[in-house]
Amino acid sequence: MDKGERIDIEKFQGHRCFACGTVNPIGLDLQFYRLGDFVCSDITLGKYHEGWENVAHGGLISVLLDEVMSWTIIYFKKLFVVTRKMNLKYVRPVRTGIPLTVRGKLSAPLKYPKVGTRGEIRDGQGRLLVKSTGEFVELSEDDLSMVPDGVKEQRHSLLKTYG
Repeated sequence: MDKGERIDIEKFQGHRCFACGTVNPIGLDLQFYRLGDFVCSDITLGKYHEGWENVAHGGLISVLLDEVMSWTIIYFKKLFVVTRKMNLKYVRPVRTGIPLTVRGKLSAPLKYPKVGTRGEIRDGQGRLLVKSTGEFVELSEDDLSMVPDGVKEQRHSLLKTYG
């Protein structure tokens, strides 16, 4: 695992994103931090996150990786993006009830407006459970026109505080 000082990442307040939103009563409310070249989030999934008994649902696993890879770009590149494509490889079952660390890292540069990342989920012993790659596309100002001005202002202000 990458060594370095843990730096907590402030996130947007008052939105309903299932993965990171602060006002979604059924959401995950993921918290993020920087550790070296990685953006990370720690989570322990429970019974309501299962697919099979005691195993996390694969779709939820992809949500975790999608979100941490997106936040990797938000934090390091200071861009707003949407997912273009993702590939996952499930290496070991992801059990519920155990601490997990989800990590994202920028990958080799892609042709603008695309940004590449990779992600992984590890258990408390550091064993690799799932790995992923992602390709994201930067949102233009026109794409952001549907976002309320107050939310845009909060996001732009927050980006200035990152790294």
